[in-house]
Amino acid sequence: APRDPKLPPSDLHRPHMLSLSTSALGLAHGVAPPRGSPSISMMAKATGKDTLIALAEEQQIPMGFWDPLKLADKDFWSEGNDATVGWLRHAEIKHGRVAMAAFVGYCVQSNVHFPWAPFNSIPTNIAPAEQWAQLPEAAKWQIILFVGFLEVYSEHSFILEKYGQKHYMKGGKPGFFPDFDTMVHPVPLNLWDPLKAYKGASAERKADGLLKEVNNGRLAMIGIMGFCAEARVPGAVPALSNIAHYAGDPMAPFAANFHLPGFAS
Repeated sequence: APRDPKLPPSDLHRPHMLSLSTSALGLAHGVAPPRGSPSISMMAKATGKDTLIALAEEQQIPMGFWDPLKLADKDFWSEGNDATVGWLRHAEIKHGRVAMAAFVGYCVQSNVHFPWAPFNSIPTNIAPAEQWAQLPEAAKWQIILFVGFLEVYSEHSFILEKYGQKHYMKGGKPGFFPDFDTMVHPVPLNLWDPLKAYKGASAERKADGLLKEVNNGRLAMIGIMGFCAEARVPGAVPALSNIAHYAGDPMAPFAANFHLPGFAS
């Protein structure tokens, strides 16, 4: 564009500097872009790989859209690219949520001693992976079966349809987890938003919250892997040198006192 003769040279770059400052501020505080930004409307219209590109713009990722393995171009199980992207998005959200719970659990489990059996017999001055190894087999089965139940409950089309949703590989909302209202036995709190903090929230607020959740989940995945690495290989993460170490394999949770039928001890 031609230069406006009324503007001094120093003012020519101010819009660009303001734009960069706004982006840096949003990244530093981990917040979503300003409401009404072009990327939000782009996200609503995008499909397939374009959804991930628009999502990266909304999250203000420094390197932009990053997919070194080209997963966004794949067609998993011959279901189409839209289904593949839905699976990738849901998998990242789910892994991020698990990692956030694991990170908090790692900190709590190392400092809080529960008075109930069988936890009251497990010391807190050992690594959480060692604490898991010391759990009775029945306790481990209860935890694993409960997680399996949550998986089935959140994936079943019968449950999703009761909330007007579809499976995330069939055009549904990635990250959606149904309430427990459909259960025969009453459940006082839901797994997702148990305190109803987002009840009645606008679509924009929910979208902003999801962006923050994904970013926090990514950081938590790095954090929990840092804990596991330092616990197994002392000195791997110098900032965590004060945590308890673990002589076993944190990536093989079934190796100690928990053997599946048909697998060697």
